[in-house]
Amino acid sequence: MQHPLSLYNTLTRRKDAFQPLHAPFVGVYLCGPTVYSEAHLGNARGPVVFDVLTRYLRYLGYTVRYVRNITDVGHLAGDADEGEDKISRMARARQLEPMQVAEQFANLYHRHMEVLGCLPPDIEPRASGHITEQIQLIQEIIGNGFGYEVNGSVYFDVPAYNAAGRGYGKLSNRVVEELLAGSRDNLAGQEEKRSPLDFALWKNADARHLMRWPSPWGEGFPGWHLECSAMSRKYLGAEFDIHGGGLDLMFPHHECEIAQSQASHSHSDEARVWMHNNMITVNGQKMSKSLGNFITITDLFQGGSTILAQPYSPMTARFFLLQAHYRSTVDVTDEALQAARKGYRKLMNGLRMLDKLTLPEGTERAADTTAADAELSKLVQDCFTGLNDDLNTARCVASLFNLLRKLNGFAANPATLAQVGEAALTEASTVYRALVLDVLGLQDEPRASVEDLLGLTLRFYQEAKAAKDYGKVDDIRAALKEQGIVVKDTKAGVDWAYSED
Repeated sequence: MQHPLSLYNTLTRRKDAFQPLHAPFVGVYLCGPTVYSEAHLGNARGPVVFDVLTRYLRYLGYTVRYVRNITDVGHLAGDADEGEDKISRMARARQLEPMQVAEQFANLYHRHMEVLGCLPPDIEPRASGHITEQIQLIQEIIGNGFGYEVNGSVYFDVPAYNAAGRGYGKLSNRVVEELLAGSRDNLAGQEEKRSPLDFALWKNADARHLMRWPSPWGEGFPGWHLECSAMSRKYLGAEFDIHGGGLDLMFPHHECEIAQSQASHSHSDEARVWMHNNMITVNGQKMSKSLGNFITITDLFQGGSTILAQPYSPMTARFFLLQAHYRSTVDVTDEALQAARKGYRKLMNGLRMLDKLTLPEGTERAADTTAADAELSKLVQDCFTGLNDDLNTARCVASLFNLLRKLNGFAANPATLAQVGEAALTEASTVYRALVLDVLGLQDEPRASVEDLLGLTLRFYQEAKAAKDYGKVDDIRAALKEQGIVVKDTKAGVDWAYSED
């Protein structure tokens, strides 16, 4: 019997059985990319993890609304409340419109997520498309006494919020007094703020900022933290089930989201469950653009990284990310990716093997298959044990390999299939296929290209023709024609074209 799905909640610091607010409906929100440059491998971990989560929730029968945002305004350099917008800065450097930059990198991000096997979110809102909702949220926060305006900018009043007993710092487990003690030296250039802990809800646009909108406080743009509070509320409600993101977003971004949510309209913590995936490291150090130790997704797929000696396929990368539990760090090396490639291919070979699991003709099934059925059923249930234990994909993969070892034994010696019942075997094959393809999201990724295989076939064609083996020549022509390929013998040699029939 399967145990219910349990998830670790960063907010409560414990793992509990998952109970949706309005079963069978589940709302999931994931903080998406700031589209000012190409994503790196570390940026891919969250989308892959939460893709598996939404896939598994759907497998369990839930109706999921998965929202992942695009940040195309408001994220300032250094993740602080001062400086230039990251997208505006890139646009200025490349002499483009900010939305050209945002569109270019959003499109690239979408292509990369697709080849990594991530299903598109049900809704993908952009910050720039929800200015009205963000302004409304700010007005509610000010109206409730937790925001103030200075010189056309609006700030969230953290001391006032905490004095009301709301608990700023509870998600990241930080104490306000300690935060204050460590932040007073960083107040330079932020004299508008009443407290160094206050954060921007709306910023007055100076001459550097290319993106600006009218507001009750003058022309400006929303603070980085505001968009997720506004958009999650619009599409999932004031309180919803799961909010995800990288561990680096827990403070201040997610901490500020909770504060904005509570200060504006309710006493809820925005999401019931807060999930955070850990970082990818390089030689034990967090992968990040600021440290310069990152591997872009393009370089990972095509080569060119100074960190890795060779390129790796999208499915190898996906399997690499799923080999570790999402709350643990994972260090990227050539050795680790090569091991992931081997493991991925082993699972794919397992899919091809399933069609061979047939009882040999004339072999009678054993009268009593109870023991063998129970053994196979346990291997199947073990695959779910890891997933149900806080989405432990590493344990699920290990259990799939155990199940595969058993199924490979049947394939190597088909006569042994007589010892297991047909229903148990069908369940094992069905679960293996569903978990690999539908839940883990791994796709078959043939190593050989169509062009390479066609070239090899034409070489065999030439050899057969030179040997005057016209029977083989005709067979190759006919086989290629069935695939819509016509062989053309020319003075320059053998060529091919698509059939026009």
